[in-house]
Amino acid sequence: MKKTIAKKPVATESAAATIDARIRELGDWRGKMLAKVRQLIHEADPEIVEEWKWAKATSPGTPVFSHGGMVCTGEAYKSVVKVTFAKGAALKDPSGLFNSSLEGNVRRAIDIHEGDNINEAALKDLIRAAVALNLAGKSTPKSKPEPKSKHARKV
Repeated sequence: MKKTIAKKPVATESAAATIDARIRELGDWRGKMLAKVRQLIHEADPEIVEEWKWAKATSPGTPVFSHGGMVCTGEAYKSVVKVTFAKGAALKDPSGLFNSSLEGNVRRAIDIHEGDNINEAALKDLIRAAVALNLAGKSTPKSKPEPKSKHARKV
């Protein structure tokens, strides 16, 4: 028999503290940019929930911002802060913020380099659109196909 181990979510307060620590740990432009992005996400949607996911021995984990499902992640690499939208391919991006992960069918990302300015209004619009997409998916019940009767025959 296969054992299933329930994943325990990181408490919201704990996730926020972990994200705070990550921002301090970066200590350079990436930390400031991640803090700015985080602020804009909360300004766009005050009901955003912060989570910390995918921590393992080889990776410290990733800040995740959710509302009705995952909205986006905020990651810091050596030369870029990356904001990845979980369902970005389904979002309209009239301002052209998406500049990374463009080849996929689901995700889209924004790579922010040192010295880049963020189009704050456009980022907030993307956040709101991602939340709306998540909530629309939650409110529309998926119709289940009629079960086929084992004894039904075509005549």
